[in-house]
Amino acid sequence: MTTDPSWPAKINNPAARSRLTRVLGLLYRLEDLMIAALLTATMGLALFQIILRNVMGTGIVWGDVLVRILVLWIGMAGAMAAARERKHISIDLLTRFLSPGLRRVTDSLTAFFAASVCLTAAYFSLQFVLSEYAAGDLAFGRIPFWVCESVLPLAFTVIGLRYGLQFLLRALCPAGEAS
Repeated sequence: MTTDPSWPAKINNPAARSRLTRVLGLLYRLEDLMIAALLTATMGLALFQIILRNVMGTGIVWGDVLVRILVLWIGMAGAMAAARERKHISIDLLTRFLSPGLRRVTDSLTAFFAASVCLTAAYFSLQFVLSEYAAGDLAFGRIPFWVCESVLPLAFTVIGLRYGLQFLLRALCPAGEAS
C-alpha cells in the first residue's frame, strides 16, 4: 500500500499540513502493518493446523474458528485500505464518457452515497455487536463473539468517514484541486 495522503495538500497552513501529513502517514503505515500481521497470523495458524492434522492426527480446537475470524478482520482491514487508496471496486461504464465537470459531480455523489451506506452499515453492525455483548456467548476460549465482531462497526465507520471526506473534498475544492 502507498502512504501518499494527497488530500492534506488542500490545507492552507503549511505547518499544519506537514503535521497532518506525517500523522496520516504513520496511521497508514500502522494500518498496513496490521494487515500484514493479520495475514501472517492467518497463514501461520492455517499451516500449523494442517501440519498438526496430517502429522499428529490432531489440531487446535479453536483454530478453525480463529482463522475464520482473522479472515473477517483481514477483509475489513483491506476494505479500509482500499477506501484510503481509492482502489475500491467501481463500475465506470458511463463516467469515462462524461465531461470533467459532470464526472466531478457524479464522483461526488458516488462518494456521498458510499459514505451513507457505510455509516448506515456501521450503525447496524454496532447494534449487532451490542446484541452479541448482551448475549455473552464465547467464540473460543474466553474470547466473546462481540470482541471478534467489533471490527465491523469500526471498519465501516472508517470507510464511511473516508468516503465522506472524499465527498467533501470533491464538493468544496475548486475543480482540479481535489483528486
